[in-house]
Amino acid sequence: MEGLNDRVMPSAAGDLKTMTETMNESQLDLLLINPGGRYKIYQKLGVNLTAVEPPLWCRLIGGYARDKDFFVEILDCEADNLETAAIAEKVKALAPRLVAMVVFGHQPSASTQQMASAGEKCQAIKEQNQDIPIIMVGGHVSALPERTLKEEAVDFVCKGEGPVTVAQLLDALKDDRTGGFEDVEGLAWMRDGEPVINPPAALIIDLDRDLHGNIWDLLPMDKYRAHNWQCFGDLDERQPYASIYTTLGCPYKCVFCCINAPFDINRYRMRNPRAVVDEIALLHDTYGVKTFKIIDEMFVLNDRHVNAICDLLIERDYDLNIWAYARVDTVKPDILDKLKHAGFRWLALGIESGSAHVRDGVDKVFSQDDIIAIVREIQKAGIYVIGNFIFGLPDDDLDTMKQTYDLAVELNCEFINLYSAMAYPGSPLYVQAVSKKLPLPENWSGYSQHSYDCLPLPTDHLIAAEVLQFRDDAFHDYFSNPRYLDMLTQSFGWETREHIEDMARHRLKRKLLEERDAAE
Repeated sequence: MEGLNDRVMPSAAGDLKTMTETMNESQLDLLLINPGGRYKIYQKLGVNLTAVEPPLWCRLIGGYARDKDFFVEILDCEADNLETAAIAEKVKALAPRLVAMVVFGHQPSASTQQMASAGEKCQAIKEQNQDIPIIMVGGHVSALPERTLKEEAVDFVCKGEGPVTVAQLLDALKDDRTGGFEDVEGLAWMRDGEPVINPPAALIIDLDRDLHGNIWDLLPMDKYRAHNWQCFGDLDERQPYASIYTTLGCPYKCVFCCINAPFDINRYRMRNPRAVVDEIALLHDTYGVKTFKIIDEMFVLNDRHVNAICDLLIERDYDLNIWAYARVDTVKPDILDKLKHAGFRWLALGIESGSAHVRDGVDKVFSQDDIIAIVREIQKAGIYVIGNFIFGLPDDDLDTMKQTYDLAVELNCEFINLYSAMAYPGSPLYVQAVSKKLPLPENWSGYSQHSYDCLPLPTDHLIAAEVLQFRDDAFHDYFSNPRYLDMLTQSFGWETREHIEDMARHRLKRKLLEERDAAE
């Protein structure tokens, strides 16, 4: 990676004795850091259009550690707009026994794109606090543990979820067991200049007991905001806001997805519905939150789980605005009315492509008729749809990408996300890209859909620049489409229409397209 030779690298295991001795008198055991970086990731779109979400895995790891009687704090760089230099100073002042840089993100792709900010902050922390150990946790680092150890200014990497590994590492550091890192499950570390990856920690099964994440008191709750589209019709209602989870993992194996990288297996685990609703009640009653995201990769999946949560929410009779992920083939019409009455106003569907051939190639096996039918059923129930589409999947050419765009226009969802296919570490597409020696981004920020240096995958028929150009043009065409704008006006009013028209005027700067144009 760029600038690697200039990094301050951590000590070898033989030097960690000094590190633990220095930290042993520290009052603070664990400082969890959400690195943020939305301005690098989204360019100008990150200023006021994107969500600012509570960091889920900071909460889950922190709650687990606090239950083990460790003193925990969280620094949310995203919410507090903390610059790199300020973070290094705060770490110096707090002098924690261990810093955990948590790069899970709020969606599967967000882990890798956060690495640019996470790496920069680790480097700055090490320059001022050489003796404070740093562990990186997240989907990206779990997929690439050895590379992370070699390239980033960290002492440890977690291969796995994180809570068990972090707690065991804290025990080792606190007890001065510098020679006992072999016993820390899921830990990756350097010994004599070579990476060592310990056997993984078992997945946590009792989510409500061990991964409750109920440490909202450590977060700046007044700083979080919803996506702009979630509050169409009343854009001033984006705060207060919170995101919670009801399940971990995903049983599906979409080739572009890296959601299961920290888990090694696609194990799907569920919380108790009552615990979920109790957490919503706490956030509603304590912080005034009515706008929520269900962060599950796939919420509408298990009928009993979804029905139970809905029934309990209906009993509470809150006026909520919730959005969640679903699949075309998991949404059943008979549950939609209940979802609506429970406060679910938006469902996000991974439609991906308008070509059956392209969808089949990425394990999205459902028909065009199924897509259209379920979108209409959801809308008929009074629930809005976010359609997610991907350009540049392996079998894509210009004709199939046009089919995808045409399907998006036909569906006329209340909002859509348009992506370029990326080879995220931990996904099957990444494995394929590496084996085929396809060009990959030089910097981690290049994995962001909206970054200046974004580099999508080429397809079997198109170069990366063609994919990116098509995606960017499709974005502006869709959100300038009179049929879409008229629907917005009718559904949400003129203020929302003007807001989207302003959004569509934002043109992202793209290094790849600038270089192409300069060469022509």
